[in-house]
Amino acid sequence: MKKILITVGLVCLSVTVWAACGVVTDCIDRNSVRHVILKGTASDSEISGTVNLIEENGGIAVEARVQNVPPGKHGFHIHENGSCAEMGKAAGGHFNPDKVEHGFMPQMGSMHAHAGDMGNIEVGKDGTGTLKIFMKGLTLKEGKYAVAGKSIILHEKEDDFSQPTGNAGGRIGCGVIVAN
Repeated sequence: MKKILITVGLVCLSVTVWAACGVVTDCIDRNSVRHVILKGTASDSEISGTVNLIEENGGIAVEARVQNVPPGKHGFHIHENGSCAEMGKAAGGHFNPDKVEHGFMPQMGSMHAHAGDMGNIEVGKDGTGTLKIFMKGLTLKEGKYAVAGKSIILHEKEDDFSQPTGNAGGRIGCGVIVAN
């Protein structure tokens, strides 16, 4: 059975189907997908992870997985700058184009919470955690709510949703959302 791979301007997901045609390939526009690599902010950190951002249905589906993180809940946010320098401090503050108070954006919307407020990722005793969330209104393309060129920060503590930024403590992990 042959697999077809199309790579010109597209990211392809290949699924083998046991049928007369052999293979069905679904392709997604490369501008609608970002793969972010998270790394620990300290030079000796073993923290790592991946975040997939897929633009669909008027927003961005976020799927994150982290490893080697202390157990518990950790604030997880999109920050305004695309840099992880200075132990994540160069990422700046939370992505907040509407200059509103901190909150939980998927529930409150970008007019009542920072557009980058994704809440918390929960990490188990084994040091791994996952998060799946939908961020309505955000985009990977252009405009006020574009997140390409920003950073994703994993915080040391739980986001308690207090003002001004959730009291989540230092930045223990960071990854840049690279623009195409």
